[in-house]
Amino acid sequence: MVGYNMNGPARDHVMKLIQEKDRIESEIRDENSVLAANNVGMEDSLVDMEGFPRNDIDVYKVRHARHRIICLQNDHKNIMKQIERGLCEVHSQFVSNGEGASNSRNHNGHTNHVEGPSINGNSMENPNSFAIVGFVQEGSPADLGGLCENDKLLQFGSINSSNFVDITQLHNIVTHSVGQPIQVRVRRDRHVLNVTVVPRPWAHPGLLGCQIIRQIAS
Repeated sequence: MVGYNMNGPARDHVMKLIQEKDRIESEIRDENSVLAANNVGMEDSLVDMEGFPRNDIDVYKVRHARHRIICLQNDHKNIMKQIERGLCEVHSQFVSNGEGASNSRNHNGHTNHVEGPSINGNSMENPNSFAIVGFVQEGSPADLGGLCENDKLLQFGSINSSNFVDITQLHNIVTHSVGQPIQVRVRRDRHVLNVTVVPRPWAHPGLLGCQIIRQIAS
């Protein structure tokens, strides 16, 4: 639910987009469960060494699930872009009404705090970032959680700029949080957002499906 203290078509539109995003994510999970039940991923061969369809899996269901996952991942990517644009529009209307900073809620029900930009282009609190999100694989836990390439990490679980030493700290948090939500705070363009990621095994290696790079001090 989007927690702006205002009503209007922009907010209603974002609410509908979030509901659709939740539906897409649920269907992706369902299709991934088909692959898991057959003990295959997105890239495993469906034929045996002699070139015949494997008899240890349901080839038809696996092919259908893979096709649906690809289509759904594309739909998810598109709707996340629409949600981001919609949130920016709602936030702009909110600020223009003189309401100041506001809280929103993401699809997991956790608070997404969106802070307005200051005149120097940074967030009003201007917290320090310590790492940058690199490539994010489509359909990965990072992607589904809302992380985007070039997001600057301000908080990752218990880690922030004051206690950050190296990327190993983040890897340790991920490894010990499989299936558990991790609260992440990022700066994206001129806004500060809170997102929630849930590390888990998925179709590709890694538990998040994104690259996190230490930020080089300028």
